[in-house]
Amino acid sequence: MSRIGKQPIQVPSGVKVNLRGLEIEVTGTKGTLKRELPSGVMVEVTDGNIVVNPEATSGKKARALHGLARTLINNMVVGVTNGYTKVLEISGVGYRADVRGNTLHLSLGYSHPIEYKLPKGIDAEVDKQNRITLSGIDKELLGMTAANIRDFRRCEPYKGKGIRYADEVVRRKVGKAGVK
Repeated sequence: MSRIGKQPIQVPSGVKVNLRGLEIEVTGTKGTLKRELPSGVMVEVTDGNIVVNPEATSGKKARALHGLARTLINNMVVGVTNGYTKVLEISGVGYRADVRGNTLHLSLGYSHPIEYKLPKGIDAEVDKQNRITLSGIDKELLGMTAANIRDFRRCEPYKGKGIRYADEVVRRKVGKAGVK
């Protein structure tokens, strides 16, 4: 049995949990999230706690999904109460970002500017044209959005130019030695 899956999830005050079959809906101050849970997992809401258990008749697959289901529900509860943020940094001469409405405009050294339409539920702020702060309540969608933006120009190992996460460490390589 999963160690993470055994732990109950504390439901803060102001958060409503609605369970219909395998679909769970969590509503809080920041918004509402819905998710379809994997089969073979039972969810119970009691006394301000959410408890996830594998079904007794299910096999290995349900036991494997037990901890995943608990973590997904916990991410939903944290998202609707506090929300999540990801910070991306842009480094390079002439590389910059700008937000206009719900579109992120990036100049990353290509012959054309890149316009990335932000998904619904994700907000972006740009600080000093080289620091993008993404925020939202859905952790999965936020991570995918940050990864898609980062893929436009990943940091290269020689000069460190490109887009990276704020806490990411880019391992630098030594350039080519002088030819004699």
